[in-house]
Amino acid sequence: MATNKGRVFLSGTVDKQYTWEHISPQHIVAFIYSGEMTLTYGKDTLTFVAGDTVLVPKNQLTRVVKSPMNGEPFKVLTMLLPDEDLRKFYLDRPVLENWDENIAKQRPVKSHPLLTSFFGSMLSYFDVQDELPASIVSIKILEALTLIDEVDKRASSILGTFSEMGKIDLEKYMEEHYMFNLPLEKFAFLTGRSLTVFKSDFKKIFKTTPGKWLTEKRLNLAYYKLTTKKQKATEVYLSAGFENLSHFSFAFKKAFGYSPRSISSN
Repeated sequence: MATNKGRVFLSGTVDKQYTWEHISPQHIVAFIYSGEMTLTYGKDTLTFVAGDTVLVPKNQLTRVVKSPMNGEPFKVLTMLLPDEDLRKFYLDRPVLENWDENIAKQRPVKSHPLLTSFFGSMLSYFDVQDELPASIVSIKILEALTLIDEVDKRASSILGTFSEMGKIDLEKYMEEHYMFNLPLEKFAFLTGRSLTVFKSDFKKIFKTTPGKWLTEKRLNLAYYKLTTKKQKATEVYLSAGFENLSHFSFAFKKAFGYSPRSISSN
């Protein structure tokens, strides 16, 4: 289920876990009402439960897992935060300096009764059948930003920073994100390059093509999860970066000479 009130969304899943990989062109703030959500940024994973406020930076490659918990469905409210609104908000407010690139991989919004009360009050708006006026949506987003800024100033280092994307360390980024199933065009964009420059820089660094390197890294990760972590093939293929179980099984058998299921069954 998903209910849309402009730039604010209420969504939930009832009886099963849901996983997908996500890149948002806008910052996102979300509040968990029930259930559990894990966010994986590269090799770092954070887990959020009911009462947690979540901040996901724009252009951040993220694997999201939403799960029901303790017999309750997963339920979350999500707000989209365009740069235009954030520039206005932080125009006359101090922004935390000394940007730490790892702050998003921590918890840049701590839990607080003010946030719990505010997001609890938002539920009543989703009982209204008609679309909310854009002016009301803007007011509620402004209220959320004000509370977040008061509760945890660390969030300003993400929400109040507007630098343009540029070239980043390609080797470091790929080593941290190879397990995400993205087309090369997306990897190029996220590292601040055109596809042509990405392929050229990649070959200079890794001495091979992106396709070959990604397949080898993903297969080695899958092998480790199957043999050392004792996970099943059905648990491994998504987290290792493969689109589906059939493609994973074919590539694995071609590389190692036997199927991943034969390891799982031992």
